[in-house]
Amino acid sequence: MYKNRTTNIPEFILQGFTGISAEYYGLLGTFFLFIYLLLASGNIFILVFVACERSLQKPTYIIFCNLAISDLGFGTTTLPRIIAKYWMSDIISFNSCITQLYLVHYFGTCSSFLMALMALDRFVAICNPLRYPVLIKNSSIVFLCSVLWIVSLFILGGTTSLALSVPYCGPNIIRHCYCDYISVISLACADITPTKPISTSIAMTILWGPLFYIIFSYVAIIISVMKISSKEGRYKTFLTCAPQLLIICLYYLPRSIVYMAFAVGYYFEANLNIALVMMYSLFPALINPLIYCFRTKEIKDTLMRKLKQRQLRVNGKTILT
Repeated sequence: MYKNRTTNIPEFILQGFTGISAEYYGLLGTFFLFIYLLLASGNIFILVFVACERSLQKPTYIIFCNLAISDLGFGTTTLPRIIAKYWMSDIISFNSCITQLYLVHYFGTCSSFLMALMALDRFVAICNPLRYPVLIKNSSIVFLCSVLWIVSLFILGGTTSLALSVPYCGPNIIRHCYCDYISVISLACADITPTKPISTSIAMTILWGPLFYIIFSYVAIIISVMKISSKEGRYKTFLTCAPQLLIICLYYLPRSIVYMAFAVGYYFEANLNIALVMMYSLFPALINPLIYCFRTKEIKDTLMRKLKQRQLRVNGKTILT
């Protein structure tokens, strides 16, 4: 696409939030460290708990575990670099930036497909419960999860190739806390218009393909729920679906706004852009463990049973002594 592509920039500078005094950098870094510890502990807990509890090794929880891996991968790809920006240095090498760009969008793509897979799981469970054990098996879910992880590798390879296809020889200040496609390619010292249709098509396929299916599945779920004669049954089902719909809105809507704005050549103010990106990338990863697992009756019941067993063992030892 660009025959004379040259890159004279050995490193980028992460600008991050503007207007914040350097004396508050340590506090801001500590805040992001706290966010990372919450995100990591919640998602690691899910992985360990499901792995150790055989009764939870079912299709739904296999999907939860894959989403936890994706969320943990995204958080580990971005947050340590953000913390380092405010605690140590805001400089990142060109190769490290491109690697981070790839991983950021790779885990984001996997999360998008996994949420569509969760919508499929809920759709079959609610709309066709009698066929659920036949259609949704551990083996089929493991296969589908493996396929989406592998397919995402190649999809994001194309996006990264687009970022590498343009020359970088001028400004090197990234208007973000970490490297992503829009913030990096915006620094190209060439007309990036030819790349926009391709990058926009990839982004919209990744976003809107799963989103349209999710919308279809939840419309079908709502129609099915409305046919339930019991008012309490309808309320319980809506209560289960509402938090998931909130996460879906937080994940897809701001992403679509940011990508469409880039496609038409509109750029948000730096702090607003960072806030939007943080909202749709880190917030869902932070609260997914609460929404998808800790509010799930089966996991809550298993946790309570484990706690009661532990308490009985402790009390038994106390009595003996």
